[in-house]
Amino acid sequence: MTDEALTQVRAAHRFDEARLAHYLSQQLPDFAGPLNVQQFEGGQSNPTYLLSTPARKYVLRKKPPGQLLPSAHMIEREYRVMQSLQNSAVPVPPVHLLCADESIIGTPFYVMGYVEGRLLRDPTLPGLAGSERQALYKAMIKALAALHMLD
Repeated sequence: MTDEALTQVRAAHRFDEARLAHYLSQQLPDFAGPLNVQQFEGGQSNPTYLLSTPARKYVLRKKPPGQLLPSAHMIEREYRVMQSLQNSAVPVPPVHLLCADESIIGTPFYVMGYVEGRLLRDPTLPGLAGSERQALYKAMIKALAALHMLD
């Protein structure tokens, strides 16, 4: 993802950033503030945020506020799937924690590592050279093959 996909936290998705920073300082051994929070433009079925500190970046995904269907917005399942793929050939970011305590930021959330990359929204891949497309498709096939090899 690139910085162009970031915005200030939307009013409907704001939370107590100081409370989150305090919680993370107690839960993540390498966490040290100050904490800067920005929101990714996409991923709004489950709001997604970039958490930046002087030393590293994290990504936080949370359930949206309000009444939700029990089977919708299953961030717990997202977390468990990525956690189970950690030691496999499937490329997933490191997952750091899952928090079900709504008193921290208002809804359950999880924190994972930030992975540099490009966000390709247009499936026609405009502006990519043939060699770039080929490399992208090969990486996608490799990831899908690794996923299908899991037992």
